[in-house]
Amino acid sequence: MRIASAIFAAVLLAGCVTIPSIAQPEPEAASAVATWRSVDAETGQIRDIEGLEQLARDFPNSGNVRLRLLQPYLAAGEAEKVLETLEWLYDRGYVFGEVPQRQIPKLLEGVDPGRIAERLIAEAEVIERSKVFAETPSEVGLGESVIRDPKDDRLIVTSVSENAIFGRRAGQDWDGYSPQGAANISGIVLDQQRHIVWLASGHIDGSESADGFTGLIGLDHRNSSEIRIPAPEGVNISDLTIAPDGTVFGSDPLGGGIYAARHDSAEMVTIISPGTMRSPQGLALSSDGLRLYVSDYRYGIAAIERDSGRVLRLASDIPIILDGIDGLWRFGDELVAVQNGTSPMRIAAFRLSADGMRVVGHRVLEQAHTQWTEPLSGSVDGDSLLYIGNGQWDRFVQGEPAQDKAALPTQIRRLPLHRD
Repeated sequence: MRIASAIFAAVLLAGCVTIPSIAQPEPEAASAVATWRSVDAETGQIRDIEGLEQLARDFPNSGNVRLRLLQPYLAAGEAEKVLETLEWLYDRGYVFGEVPQRQIPKLLEGVDPGRIAERLIAEAEVIERSKVFAETPSEVGLGESVIRDPKDDRLIVTSVSENAIFGRRAGQDWDGYSPQGAANISGIVLDQQRHIVWLASGHIDGSESADGFTGLIGLDHRNSSEIRIPAPEGVNISDLTIAPDGTVFGSDPLGGGIYAARHDSAEMVTIISPGTMRSPQGLALSSDGLRLYVSDYRYGIAAIERDSGRVLRLASDIPIILDGIDGLWRFGDELVAVQNGTSPMRIAAFRLSADGMRVVGHRVLEQAHTQWTEPLSGSVDGDSLLYIGNGQWDRFVQGEPAQDKAALPTQIRRLPLHRD
């Protein structure tokens, strides 16, 4: 059989979407501890078949790695391996867009069209369960995350573009606050015991400017003061989570490290150095607080043992995709994930095994919402997820508003998390 090689994976990958998985499980060895393979920028440059196949074995739940395999398979004329990859994607609910659906049969010249059609899902299911909870004025700009402070029922939204936060109590107007000298404000968590609102300040908008404080900014409501805990030089913190003892963990999606601090720390300390994960983003703690889950946008979910520092990989007993995750939170025995690295984007809940090291169940909570632009981060509020539904990264270029794309009001949505 001959494969047409004039059009490669760029065509195949365009317009791909996901729907809930319908395949039978393909479990990893249940007794095995899945170790995390260290990845960095060079890992993303692997192009050869042998190297990518090994990467797929190391990260068996990464859709990104499987898609990267298509181009070298096509170039090598490996028709059966292309079909196997398409079947892998099909089994995990992947749907290719209109153009790739027309091009794939042409690329697989000589292959029975029926075999190809069996591996291509026509379209994704739209799932809409959230409601608009609040909407900010357009002056908020690039809203990134949101929490609700239950003490005074105040919503607080972070703004990357304005280096600020915006708050509103029920029935009142929005007001803004810009910490002096802050960089882009993105992640936000609340230390309810000490009543400190922690903000992540870092350079994440792609601008050339390196001005502004990088690290954690704590707004201490007990005495109306600020706490500043610097990150190591060159580190830009974005996503945050907080432990019951008040330890704040932050990820650097650009540099690749994980960092932590307490309210009385002089500086953030390194938990995981760069070079272990490529783009760590969402963070969530296990129910016993002994394990920190971190989503690597390209490769999956890492599980860091807090006592030993050992980095493991969250395995799965079912055929699912665990990369493309931005926000990550724990809700009971599930990890709730905003997968805006899939198309269409979705919010899913992954049920964990008793030891917390395997995914044993999967729920798609929301998917391809007709009012979404790009779902971003947020926080668990009771039995719901509050999140930004219309991310506006496309309206800003290197920290500046894009031409002919004015900022829109930021839409805050509430999504029920309880099982039906």
